[in-house]
Amino acid sequence: MTEQQQAGGYPRGFVWGTATSAYQIEGATGEDGRGPSIWDVFCRVPGAVAGGDTGEVACDHYHRWREDADLMTDLGAGAYRFSVAWPRVLPEGSGRVEQRGLDFYRRLADGLRERGIEPYVTLYHWDLPQALEERGGWRDRDTAERFADYAEIVHDALGDRVRNWITLNEPYCSSIVGYGEGRHAPGAKEGHGALAAAHHLLVAHGLAVPRLRTRGDERVGITINMSPTVPATSSPEDRAAARRMDLLVNRQFTEPLFGAAYPEDMAETFGHLTGFSFRREDDLKVISAALDFLGLNYYYRIHAAAAPYAEPDPARRSAFDLGVRSVPPEGGTVNGLGWPVEPDGLYQTLTGLAERYGEALPPVYITENGYGGGDELDDQGRVAYLRDHLAATRRAIAGGVDVRGYFCWSLVDNFEWARGYAARFGLTHVDYATQKRTPKTSFHWLRDHIASAG
Repeated sequence: MTEQQQAGGYPRGFVWGTATSAYQIEGATGEDGRGPSIWDVFCRVPGAVAGGDTGEVACDHYHRWREDADLMTDLGAGAYRFSVAWPRVLPEGSGRVEQRGLDFYRRLADGLRERGIEPYVTLYHWDLPQALEERGGWRDRDTAERFADYAEIVHDALGDRVRNWITLNEPYCSSIVGYGEGRHAPGAKEGHGALAAAHHLLVAHGLAVPRLRTRGDERVGITINMSPTVPATSSPEDRAAARRMDLLVNRQFTEPLFGAAYPEDMAETFGHLTGFSFRREDDLKVISAALDFLGLNYYYRIHAAAAPYAEPDPARRSAFDLGVRSVPPEGGTVNGLGWPVEPDGLYQTLTGLAERYGEALPPVYITENGYGGGDELDDQGRVAYLRDHLAATRRAIAGGVDVRGYFCWSLVDNFEWARGYAARFGLTHVDYATQKRTPKTSFHWLRDHIASAG
């Protein structure tokens, strides 16, 4: 153990926190002037969300945030990552500012600070104002410009209370899952449109960075989800399939951000879908703006095998139809959602980033990591998941990776997007009928772990 480490193998000053997002917990979707988001609209599409669930009430955090902040205090968390709902601040996506929305987040930030909890604010966690989607959404570069304006408005309102800013959460899901696969809002199944959305999200991030650096003490980052992709077998076909999946999920985002380049195999893999007309000459310079940290979300590793294309005609394929299928690892365990539980994948992600990008990689915070399961209070599966993934984190730190914090997903059970309320990730159980919060076994385990880590 070096003098830079405390007991337990974490660096001094290591940040412990939990994470949530606005649409998943706030509810109050029609209160205080909030406008509709793409998720409000998507949830009304028959069959789009399991059980016909919506985020209309969710965890009622909009009214119960004080109780939730007290839970964070009981946990021993020193930080809380939450997102601002764009349509709560700008109901039409641009133009008129809804002060009542900003006031809510000011109260929340104040309440956190009163409890000694540092706010980490995510500006976009998937709830695009529907008004902007009707003008093209993330397919259109104008949405990136509007995002930069929105970021500045929120920063002006909260900048005296918030030091840590995250521009985007998981642009892969916003673009490919939402515009390519159609499984998330806005439910589109496109090729060119999904790739344009991925690019414009990165442009939006880059445009917002200088808008968030006006006071001089801000720390600005972005959160991406990464799943290391490994071939199911050693066959050339599976290796090629794994590389295509790695491009789709990981490299089309990390290379522009930290390599200031587009992946060399973008044209080979996606050229049948697009001519990349959405790129402009200076975009890479904008996207690769220096960051203070990278937020990393990790849940599972992808084992990729070659498979027939879902659409035989290349001209009609969506961005996610790559001739790849994900296969479960032999003898492995899975969580309640069927996702492989492989802590070594987190270690592989952290060390792989450090090796690939070297000094261009900023310090890393694990901004989401958690276990999806059922509604049991004695959630031993989640305890084991947290224990083993934190061990993988310490192993990466010992190997020289600059990891400075861990935010568990999630503080409370919540609306889990297309899976509705059946999937639960919370350290705290929520009875949605009564809104009663009950800490689970994992809550108490993580509380003790944080205390023992100093």
